[in-house]
Amino acid sequence: MPAAAPPRAGAARARYRRILRFAARALAQAWWFELVLPRLGLRRFAARGRVARLQKLARRFHALALELGGLMIKVGQFMSSRLDVLPPEITRELEGLQDEVPAEPFAGIRALAEAELGMPLALAFATVEEQPIAAASLGQAHRARLSPLLAEEFGFTDVVLKVQRPGIGEIVDVDLAALRKIAGWVSRVKFVSKRADAPALVEEFATTSLEEIDYLNEAANAERFAADFADDDRVGTPTIVWERSSLRVLTLSDVTAIKITDAPALVAAGIDPGEVSAELARVTFQQMFVNGFFHADPHPGNIFVTPGVDGAPWRLTFIDFGMMGEISDDLRDGLVTFLLAVVARDGRGLVSAIERLGVLLPGADTTQLEQAMSELFGRYGGMGVAELQRIDPREFERFAVRFGETIRSLPFQLPKSFLLLLRTISLISGVTSALDRDFNMWDAVDPFARTLTSGAGAGALRGLGRQAVTLASTLARLPGRLDALADRIDRGQVAVRAPDVERRIRGVENAVGRVAAAIVFAALLLGGVLLRADDVVLSWVLIGVSVVPGLIATIPRRR
Repeated sequence: MPAAAPPRAGAARARYRRILRFAARALAQAWWFELVLPRLGLRRFAARGRVARLQKLARRFHALALELGGLMIKVGQFMSSRLDVLPPEITRELEGLQDEVPAEPFAGIRALAEAELGMPLALAFATVEEQPIAAASLGQAHRARLSPLLAEEFGFTDVVLKVQRPGIGEIVDVDLAALRKIAGWVSRVKFVSKRADAPALVEEFATTSLEEIDYLNEAANAERFAADFADDDRVGTPTIVWERSSLRVLTLSDVTAIKITDAPALVAAGIDPGEVSAELARVTFQQMFVNGFFHADPHPGNIFVTPGVDGAPWRLTFIDFGMMGEISDDLRDGLVTFLLAVVARDGRGLVSAIERLGVLLPGADTTQLEQAMSELFGRYGGMGVAELQRIDPREFERFAVRFGETIRSLPFQLPKSFLLLLRTISLISGVTSALDRDFNMWDAVDPFARTLTSGAGAGALRGLGRQAVTLASTLARLPGRLDALADRIDRGQVAVRAPDVERRIRGVENAVGRVAAAIVFAALLLGGVLLRADDVVLSWVLIGVSVVPGLIATIPRRR
């Protein structure tokens, strides 16, 4: 791919049009095969090649992203994580899209860095290596050494100099303009707009992308993260050299050490990989449930293990703080409400909690989901593991069919904070498994998960308190349920239903709707894990039942 350069007006227009042409072709294909052919009675013909079409589309975008660079690589990575709104045939093809591109010639890097710092590099640093140690679509990194005066002030000499690619700001503007245009097209398609808020997704992506090219924001994130672990000798971060940093240039201490997944190197340094795995899980849940501010891109390249010196313990050293997540008060309150609804076995309360978390788009008719969750609690909520094992598997299968039809009909969309939370847990789980196959990272969550429900009535989580919560919840929600019923009547959402007809209509939506089961799977699994310390039986019920939507999310159904 050619190096990024400030796009001339003509080049910018050509880039903009090329992105729009790709999107227009993809939308036209989807319109023809997913809407027109089924209405002509050719539903089976359209469905027959769906998987191959989606895979081909994803491969074409993969090639386009590698050629254009800029935000297109980030778009592919962003889409690969959106299991809530995209079919797995697309997300799987984009998972391998790496943000690795040819390096920018050093002359351009030098010119930009000198303009940002207001001085020649020869004065700003003692030395700067021209060969980068990493090159990505938005910037690249070089090793450097501080001048003697600064080295004496900071107490170290070796640093990493991160510099944005020249002209990347203009390229980002062009790409975002094209993406906003495409989102406007998509939002006019009722079939899509009922299931995903495309403009909101683009703005979410734009916010994340603009934060990543603001190195002052990354520096502030690094210092906030360091402050959160100031008293923890097991966590390290690079030191920011503010005197050599700006909006597009970032200088920080070189903390390169043992890559966290390099088990042989850990053993050679006298460090137990199993202990590293346990410590990583502890630090991760500390970020989420105590600090409320967490590293949202903890892949193996962003975490080192630094051996101890002079008797000090080894520590986990994090780098690259461009993508961070926060557990806001609203998200924390939503998780508390979710857990209390699970404990109270309140189907309506659980749906309200899901809505509060922003997982369901506004206006969704949740009547059938409430009924399904109430049936789940009523049938399986009081059973132990042994009792669940005695249930006829065909009963689980029948429930899975009904449950699957319900969740496919609803517009699920994960908010950014929830998505980053699940992404982080997934990445950390992969790292801990690579270090120790027998390690169960969920064993580390118990002491931190209890902080979610602290102050929310812990006594309501045990014994007779459950019955009180259930009764109080039911009485408290009765007026709300009546109001909700009245609203549905006003909106014309109360009607006699014909299940067979509805199932046929919803069959068109399977390719997209199936992935919504992943959200319910994650919610049930997370709820089960968080309740392990307080209610082992109900915890295992939720974990066991989460298999149902998990299978729905991963195994396509034939019609």
